Amino acid sequence: MLVLASASPRRRQLLSQVGYIFDVIPAHINEDVRPGEEPLPYVKRLAREKAEAIFASLANPKAVVLGADTTVTLDGTILGKPESPADAARILSLLSGRTHQVITGVAVVASGGTQVAAETTGVQFSALSQKDIASYIATGEPMDKAGAYGIQGRAARWIPRIEGCYFNVVGLPLSLVSTLLASAEVHP
Repeated sequence: MLVLASASPRRRQLLSQVGYIFDVIPAHINEDVRPGEEPLPYVKRLAREKAEAIFASLANPKAVVLGADTTVTLDGTILGKPESPADAARILSLLSGRTHQVITGVAVVASGGTQVAAETTGVQFSALSQKDIASYIATGEPMDKAGAYGIQGRAARWIPRIEGCYFNVVGLPLSLVSTLLASAEVHP
């Protein structure tokens, strides 16, 4: 029994796309960044805490739980989900004309133990005008996404290049996840 510990519709879609059958039980944990916490340890910690919380709540010792967390970083600063349209505008202005990193931490928890890993992808953004930013925010698309954009949506037109896994930027690095799940004896 595979369980995805995430409410993300994008993660559900990606995991289904490669053939996994799973249940969804979103984890509700504190996602605040700890003082001095760097982006990579942050996403790995959240992925592990999400997966462990759901695994602990299940009465099935054969369950395997997948947790994930994605963040956007620029110059070592975590740019999470925007808190407001003004915050989305601030984040998009920071990303404009620059290359940032998208990091997804993934954790697989089973009775045999916990595996935690992460994937990093570089994403280049074109320069955005204030009009571009305002019209994008008006769509509502950036409001529930780390870094205030979705590469699979309207923002794709501003991304001329990525270096690394595309699926990582969407929210779930499928090759890495498949490797971790295979080592836990879970296959599509």
